[in-house]
Amino acid sequence: MTELTIDELVEILRASAGEDEGVDLGADIGDTPFTDLGYDSLALLETAGKVQRDYGITLDDEVLAEAETPRRFLEAVNSRLAEHA
Repeated sequence: MTELTIDELVEILRASAGEDEGVDLGADIGDTPFTDLGYDSLALLETAGKVQRDYGITLDDEVLAEAETPRRFLEAVNSRLAEHA
């Protein structure tokens, strides 16, 4: 796998932490803060853990702290995937 897509991220978020009824994850959420999408830091840790296991990469705490939106999370993950390709 060379790239994690927004659709794959949404599926991982749903599987790891569920989905807030008031949020449309099918909309353009790339620049929406995870907190506005109903995901707290624990949900993001669960999501990051699944991504790390499934894709065989490591994401350090600093990277996760800076990944406040799906777009930034994807950029961090895909950067790591490219390094390991």
